[in-house]
Amino acid sequence: QVQLVESGGGLVQPGGSLRLSCAASGSIFSINTMGWYRQAPGKERELVAGIISGGRTNYADSVKGRFTISRDNAKNTVYLRMNSLKPEDTAVYYCHAVIVVLTNAMNRYDYWGQGTQVTVSS
Repeated sequence: QVQLVESGGGLVQPGGSLRLSCAASGSIFSINTMGWYRQAPGKERELVAGIISGGRTNYADSVKGRFTISRDNAKNTVYLRMNSLKPEDTAVYYCHAVIVVLTNAMNRYDYWGQGTQVTVSS
């Protein structure tokens, strides 16, 4: 019913930049929170940044000042601009959204993207 499709990952040198995108599609009534998580090898998945429908944002301490999350509500899309990338930012990045599905019940569900690899290396 609902899909999250990510794009924008890749290989970048330390100090470089990338922008991730995640578009939600399907039977969507509304989207509450959207955000990005990441999981490095051998580590647990962690929140990187989140943004609510009104625009308020929150960030992990490790990315504050370097990453910026934004969303385009008309396109049901969330972005993550990553600047000054470090090798420790290397991980699979997952898009997450809390979506009210357009059905009679209008239930709210958590959805995840398939993940996109970000590798920061010289």
